[in-house]
Amino acid sequence: MSKPRFRHLALLTLLLPLPAVAQDAAVIAAPQENPGERISDQVFGPRVPTDLAFGAFQRGYFLTALEFALPRAEQGDAAAQTLIAEIYAKGLGVAQNDQRAASWYQLASNNGNMLATFELALLYQEGVGVPKNRARAADLFSKAAEAGYIPAKYNMALLHIEGVYASPSLATAAALMKEAADAELPEAQYDYGTMLIEGAGLPPDPEAGARYIERAAIQNLPAAQVDYATLLYMGKGIDKDVEAAASWYARAAEAGNAVAQNRYAKLLAVGEGVPLDLEGAAMWRALSRRQGLNDPSLDRLLISIPPQDLARAEERARFWPSPVPSDAPTIETILEIPTTTAPDSENPAPASEADPEAPDAPPSSEPQNP
Repeated sequence: MSKPRFRHLALLTLLLPLPAVAQDAAVIAAPQENPGERISDQVFGPRVPTDLAFGAFQRGYFLTALEFALPRAEQGDAAAQTLIAEIYAKGLGVAQNDQRAASWYQLASNNGNMLATFELALLYQEGVGVPKNRARAADLFSKAAEAGYIPAKYNMALLHIEGVYASPSLATAAALMKEAADAELPEAQYDYGTMLIEGAGLPPDPEAGARYIERAAIQNLPAAQVDYATLLYMGKGIDKDVEAAASWYARAAEAGNAVAQNRYAKLLAVGEGVPLDLEGAAMWRALSRRQGLNDPSLDRLLISIPPQDLARAEERARFWPSPVPSDAPTIETILEIPTTTAPDSENPAPASEADPEAPDAPPSSEPQNP
C-alpha cells in the first residue's frame, strides 16, 4: 500500500446486538408467571428474557437505562458496565464525561467484554479520558482481536502495516484484513482490495481487489466508491464501463466526497458517461472547491460556461443539498446585468471564469484522469 491509512472505528452499532446482554446478562425484572403464559410458551415457544436496561437504551430512554444498569454494573456485570460507559462517552441523557466512560470501559474490559476492550483502546489511542498511550492501545486491540472482535482485527492489521506498535508485517496485516473484510467490515474490504491490487503482503490480484472494493462501495463507503469508479473508468481488474463509473462518482459526490465531486464534474463538463451539463459541472466544482480541492484542468473545461449558468450553479451549490428556495433572488438580480444586453468590455466575465493559461483551442473533449 502506498501509505498506511491508520483509522479507528467508532462504535459500529450502539450495543445492537450485544451478545453479552442477550446471552449472559441477568434478567433485571420478570413478570409473574401465569397459566396463560405457560400455554403461550407451549404454542409459540419460550420467550427471550427481557433486558430492561438494554431495551430502554434502544428506545432512547438513557436515564432509565442508566438506572436499570447501575445495580447490575456494581455486581460486576460487564454488559451493564459497557452500557454505562457508552452513555457517558456519548453524553446520552447525561453530561459527557470521558474520564468516567474510560473507568467503566476499564471495568467491563477487566470482566471480559470485547467491545469495552476495543473502545478503551480507542480512548488510549486518541488520549480521550485517559493519557494518550498508543502502546497500551495496541495491547488492548490485540487482546480484543485475539478474542475474535472483528473491528479490533482491522485495527491490528493497520498497526502491522504501520509497524511501530506492532511488528511490521504486511503478510500478517493482509491475513487480519481479510478476516475483517470477509466479516463484511467495509473499511477492511476497501483496504484489503487495495492490498490485493498493489500486491502488499500477498500476490497481486487486481480482479479480486476490484471485487472487494466493490463490496465496500455497495456498503456506502465513499472512498471505496471513488476508487471503484476509477477502476471502472480505467478498466483495471474489471471491464471498462464509463457510465457505471459516472454513476459511482455521482453517488460518492452526493455523499460529500470532494474527489468524487471533482471527477464527476469533469465527466459532466465533457458529457462522458453522462449527458453534457456545464451548469451541473460548475455546481460540483464549487462544492469540491469548498473543501479545498482546486483543479485548473476542470477550470479549463468550464471556461466557456455562460455567466448566467455559472451564477445559477454557484447558487445551487450554496444551498446544496437542499434545492434553491423559491424566494431566492433571481439570476438577473445576482448578476445585476440586463438579460437582453450581451457582455462587452465593460461587463467582463466573472473572475472565477478567468484562466490566463487557457489555450486558444477549444477545451479537450476528455477529462484528465478523472
